[in-house]
Amino acid sequence: MKVAVVGSGLVGSTAAYALVMRGVGREIVLVDKNETRAAAEADDIRHAVPFAHALEVRAGSYPDLVGCRAVVLCAGVGQKPGETRLQLLRRNSAVFREVVPAVLKHAPDAVVIVATNPVDVMTHLAARFASEIGVPAGRVFGSGTTLDTARFRTLLGAHCRVDAHHIHGYVVGEHGDSEVLTWSLVSVGGMPLEAFAKLRGVDLSETVRADIDQKVRRAAYTIISGKGATYYGIGSALARIVDAVLHDQRSILTVCAPTPDVVGVKDVTVALPRLVGGSGVIETFPLPLSQTEQTQLRASAGVIRQALDELDRPE
Repeated sequence: MKVAVVGSGLVGSTAAYALVMRGVGREIVLVDKNETRAAAEADDIRHAVPFAHALEVRAGSYPDLVGCRAVVLCAGVGQKPGETRLQLLRRNSAVFREVVPAVLKHAPDAVVIVATNPVDVMTHLAARFASEIGVPAGRVFGSGTTLDTARFRTLLGAHCRVDAHHIHGYVVGEHGDSEVLTWSLVSVGGMPLEAFAKLRGVDLSETVRADIDQKVRRAAYTIISGKGATYYGIGSALARIVDAVLHDQRSILTVCAPTPDVVGVKDVTVALPRLVGGSGVIETFPLPLSQTEQTQLRASAGVIRQALDELDRPE
């Protein structure tokens, strides 16, 4: 099973490393405009293979994507000093207009997973460019809030003194400041969070919830201020998503994909719990959110819709 990572910066190379550590796939191809960087990252990761799983790792170009089952898009440009968010979006849109058709020309049956930020907007654009060449809906989606959901479960698990694998709760909406932590739906080992907290004497006061909320919502800012970038968490999240695709695992993950209607906001891409398998996004699940959470999700979807509207306006 062949996987490609397009964009060999910190996120792309870490995703490839995480694939090796998890033993996902059989062959990994790194593609980057900077061919020297891609070759160096591939060499470095290949040297870890004897300590992990028997995967082939190499650098290549778009023609080397032939036969890929999944392609992870981490390509994009960084923000220049003084550049507005909209200007950056327009430059990254131009990058994707070239990259997405190039990927699908050589890997027409691949599932495309977008990681480039802002991931909701970039996924919407990638899906649009793919649809122009006949790629069906669901085959292109983004990492969404997969990492944010993991952060939420990790922090809540630590607070409750329970393995995070047994915490079930989602972060939905934008992968960003307006994301929504769905407190009303959290369960621990099948028990509603409130019941578990009462049984175990766990403090779930508004102060505690607000602290966890901010640590989830502001995690990227804290990490970037300390080390300049985030890549281990998202790299691992991408490896998990690719695993679900390659093995048709039918996993429920909070990935983002174009959606006709999100709490009244039309044609927008945000993260929601979605069934992910070999063909990409198979189904999207509606959540019985509280009224407050529905309002927050509508506002979050509105943030993305506004960005898309601005991007579509003539310069």
